[in-house]
Amino acid sequence: MAKLMNTTNNQTLIADLEVASTFLSRGKGLLGRESLPAEKALWIHHCNSIHTFFMKFAIDCVFVDKNLKVRAIRKDVRPWRLVLPVWGAASVIEMASGTVSNGNVSVGDQLYVGA
Repeated sequence: MAKLMNTTNNQTLIADLEVASTFLSRGKGLLGRESLPAEKALWIHHCNSIHTFFMKFAIDCVFVDKNLKVRAIRKDVRPWRLVLPVWGAASVIEMASGTVSNGNVSVGDQLYVGA
C-alpha cells in the first residue's frame, strides 16, 4: 500500500494510494465502483486528461508533472464530464470529491509517493 504525501506542507494526503500503470488499469480507472472512500485514491500514469463517463460519483483530480509537482486541480468533477488536457501534466491522482477542499494541496505543491 502506497501513501501520498505533500512535502510542501508535510501532510499525508492519502493513506491508501492505488496505482494504475498498465493499459487496462488506466483504461478502467474508477469505472464500476460505487464510491471512493476519503482515505483512498487512484494514481493514473501517463494521463493528462480524464473523463467521468459512466461513473457513479464525483471526484477531485490532481494533475501532476513527471516530478509529482502539482500542475492543476479540478474539484468536484461530476459524472459524465470531460476534463481537457492539462499542459505539462504526466499523470493524475483521482480522489473522493471534497478531498482537496480542505486546503491540503495547492497548485505548485510537491507531492511524494512512498510506503
